[in-house]
Amino acid sequence: MKKLKWLISLLLTCVVILGFAPTASAFCGFYVAKADTKLYNKASQVVIARDDNKTVLTMANDFQGEVKDFAIVVPVPTVLQKEQVRVAKPSIIERLDAFSAPRLVEYFDSNPCVDYDDVRRPMPMAAPTAGILQEAERARDRNLGVTVEARFNVGEYDILILSAKESGGLETWLNRNGYKIPRGAKALLKPYIRQNMKFFVAKVNLDKFETSGYQNLRPLQIAYESPKFMLPIRLGMINATTEQDLIAYILSPKGQAEVTNYRTVKVPSGNNIPIYVKQEFGDFYKSMFQTSYLKEDRKVAFLEYAWDMGSCDPCSAEPLNNEELKEAGVFWLDKNPSDVAPFPPSGFRRPPIVSSNVFITRLHVRYTRDKFPEDLMFQTTANTENFQGRYVLQHPFTGEAKCSAAREYKRGLNRRYEQEAQTLAKLTNWNIQDIRRKMKLNGQAALSWWQRG
Repeated sequence: MKKLKWLISLLLTCVVILGFAPTASAFCGFYVAKADTKLYNKASQVVIARDDNKTVLTMANDFQGEVKDFAIVVPVPTVLQKEQVRVAKPSIIERLDAFSAPRLVEYFDSNPCVDYDDVRRPMPMAAPTAGILQEAERARDRNLGVTVEARFNVGEYDILILSAKESGGLETWLNRNGYKIPRGAKALLKPYIRQNMKFFVAKVNLDKFETSGYQNLRPLQIAYESPKFMLPIRLGMINATTEQDLIAYILSPKGQAEVTNYRTVKVPSGNNIPIYVKQEFGDFYKSMFQTSYLKEDRKVAFLEYAWDMGSCDPCSAEPLNNEELKEAGVFWLDKNPSDVAPFPPSGFRRPPIVSSNVFITRLHVRYTRDKFPEDLMFQTTANTENFQGRYVLQHPFTGEAKCSAAREYKRGLNRRYEQEAQTLAKLTNWNIQDIRRKMKLNGQAALSWWQRG
């Protein structure tokens, strides 16, 4: 029999720039591109809606292989019943990704000869088979210390909730029932059993999947109540041969979420970079993230986005409306449908505020077994400070300008370009000479109007 491939999912898986490196409470840039999860070959995504001790967890399946070989085993703090499990829409995770992704923005220098008030004017934007186990099987399971606490079907999935007394018995039970456990699972299962956690086990019901019309596996969503606010990533390391990326979207009515047992560090943000990076933003962000990851000794959680869901600036995607947030697991919203604001007409600068009472935190963790020996432990805070991974292209003014301020502006452009080159080299560890060459080839340092001036 062909060996099953086993994927273990992750649980608890407006001012224009005037100087070179400005800071502002409102950005109002012209959005260009975003660094979403499509940049990574192996990126698990989880959505965690959390308030008090109540949690709704949505797990995106990044399984690659035949559907019949898919299975997940997820530690959970309590025994789940059928009404606590459902299938979610993949589009919800895609929406959260697009809304919170690090972004590239453009600014255009105004005529240096105009009044300051004019300069400030913002630019316009263009499983096992269902049924009763035989008594002999029950006895065998009891000897292994494994109990099937619940069994049910949800959508195209067959679900089991297991409890176990020791990791060896659980490993044996899973192997006997068609779950081929990778080497090393026994040691990683033991801490969860010691904490009296249960195990959410899901396999695809092929008959239901083939008749459903779906081409890909949909995310699973579970709801439970527990003081534990965690993501046990150790199980997700069993099959890992390389570094793994995890993107966690944490939704809270309070404020930012952070990791408590590892440092939470903001990604570099607000940096001016050369204009040619517009064509290479994906490569830039991957290199920048890897450089920051190595600088932090590979053992931090990076904050990529933190914002109230009611707004965005600049917007890489429209905020989720209340109905979409409910689909993402947010359970504390008002049920009045009039709370959902309509989307703006095409070309409008900003989406309307949605009365969502939801704060989103996007955390990006790149992990290996040696650098992340502990599961991720979270907490929500009252910090509602906005933050985004944001990178700036600042275009020079190229029109007619004849005044003393224009002459000073022209003299400062070369210094600005060199600073942008050095910033890019520092962020990405790219060769500074290659950066300078690309800047010249792309015309950033060869604008005829200021050379004549």
